[in-house]
Order: sequence, then C-alpha cells, then structure tokens
Amino acid sequence: MAPRPTKQDFLSIGDLAPEIPALLVRAERGKRARRRRSVRPTLPGRNLGLIFEKPSTRTRTSFEVAMNDLGGHALYFSSRDLQLGRGETIGDTARVLSRYLDGIAYRAFHHADVVALADAASIPVINALDDLEHPCQILADLLTMHERWGGRFGGRRLAWIGDGNNVLHSLLLGAAAVGLDLTVATPAEYAPRPEVVARARELGRRTKASLALGTDPSAAARGADALYTDVWVSMGDEGEQAAREAAFRGYQIDERLLGLAKTDAFVLHDLPAHRGQEITDAVLDGPQSAAWDQAENRLHAQTALLERLLGRPTAAGRAR
Repeated sequence: MAPRPTKQDFLSIGDLAPEIPALLVRAERGKRARRRRSVRPTLPGRNLGLIFEKPSTRTRTSFEVAMNDLGGHALYFSSRDLQLGRGETIGDTARVLSRYLDGIAYRAFHHADVVALADAASIPVINALDDLEHPCQILADLLTMHERWGGRFGGRRLAWIGDGNNVLHSLLLGAAAVGLDLTVATPAEYAPRPEVVARARELGRRTKASLALGTDPSAAARGADALYTDVWVSMGDEGEQAAREAAFRGYQIDERLLGLAKTDAFVLHDLPAHRGQEITDAVLDGPQSAAWDQAENRLHAQTALLERLLGRPTAAGRAR
C-alpha cells in the first residue's frame, strides 16, 4: 500500500497564515470567473462532508454551492443524522468518513471536538465554526477588505467593536497574518482569550501589524478605515442574554460611532445581525455597509480554500 500523503487541516486561520495573500488572489480570480459563469470544475468526483451541530445559512450554502461549482459534491449531516448522536465516538466517525470522503467541514460547539475529528481523520478537516474560532468567516472578511483597499493592508486600521468571541479570535490572527493594524474595544469581562492575543502578537511581529486592546468604542473607531461588529449573544450564550445586553450598552455601531471613523470607512458584520442591538438599521443598510459583499465572499473564499485543500490526492482519493 502506498504511503498516505500528508494532509492539511484548516482548524485555525493561523494554519494557513503564510498562504492567505495567495488565497485571496485566487478567490478574487474565482469570483470574476463565477460572475462570467466560467468557473472551471477543478474538483470533479470530490466529496465534502458537512457535519453541523449548529444551524447555518451562509456557511452551509456557500460550501454546498462551492463544491457544486467545482464539479464535486457536498453531503450535509446534522449531528442527529450520524451515529455521533447515539454515542459513536468522534474518532470512529472520522475514521469511517475518511474512507468515503475527500474532506470534512465541521461546525461544532466545542473546539476540542474539531481537533479530535481532525486528529483521527486521514482527510482534510475544515473548522466551519466552533467556540474558539471561525476561520472561514475571516477569510471572507479579508477578501472583502482586500477588494476595497486594492489588495493592500499595510497602513490600514480595522476597529472591532463588541464581544471577544470566536470571530474576533480568528480576526486577531488573520489581521496579524496579512499586516493589518487592529484596534479592539470590548467590555473588560468579554475580552478575547489571552493565549490567542499572544499568538496574534507573535504573528504581527513578523508582518509589522499593530494590535491595541481596550474598552472604549469611540477611541477604537476614531480614524479607523473600517469598523467590524458581531452579535452580543452568540449561539450557546443565550443563558447570558440579559447580562450581555447590559454589558454591551454603548458598543452599538450607529451613525455617531461611524462618524468618528474616516469618511470613506466601511462597516463589516458577519451576520446574522440583531438589528437595533450591535448595529442600527441605518448603518447596516446604509451606503457604508460592506456586510452583503462580505456574505457573498464566503462563497469565493471557501472556493479557493477547497481548491487548496482538496485539489491534491488524499487518502480517500488514492483508495479509489
């Protein structure tokens, strides 16, 4: 039996940090091709499994459409559809699915489960969101900024206003990887995890990206090239809703806060939005909103990612 090739997982945005600029260029090229309806089917016969413990609009749709565009196929499983829901271990599930599929995208409650699946699988595993990171979202975010800033991140500053959650964790690493300055404003009790901040600072030393953490939304927004926010109550945090809503008063991106940024600044939101909480209708639907481009770019960023991860032989591919 031939030796199994080394696989590449995407559990953290940092896993492909040196390759992000090239992935963004590939994604832009693919976006233009799709708009011309001339996408090349570069993954014919490839099969991607989607294991989702949480509901999804953009993540599921973008993965399924991307695989279809590339000539492959996506199979969707909720946790109830698999024996995982009846006690089969994550490791055993990974070993079985590795015999059928060419890759797995896993949307999970716990990062440890995504790591366990990747450790046992012989095919690439993609983190489609967990409680620690949301790397696929940040690829799309970086693509959106790359397009609007003409492919240059140097000298630009993004301000994050809100929760120190999984999206921010991936953003910290992604911004550092491409040399984008980042200012973060969160309530003190909802700051990002120190170990992620430390890793981002290490990446940023190589790219000359600065990182500033604080609690003042106005200070973060002042003079920024773009503002980014997310929901205050993420999936799994519903039991903390009242406490969170109280803590985040003053962190809403409204016209006043946007007015502190540069005149040509734009606003990012990974959606779904809780309108009237972290962002106002006037901003989300206004001329400075990039949220809809950002949502579309989930498809194009993930198309480039799938070509990168599944476009070379895998254990399942060789077995066939």
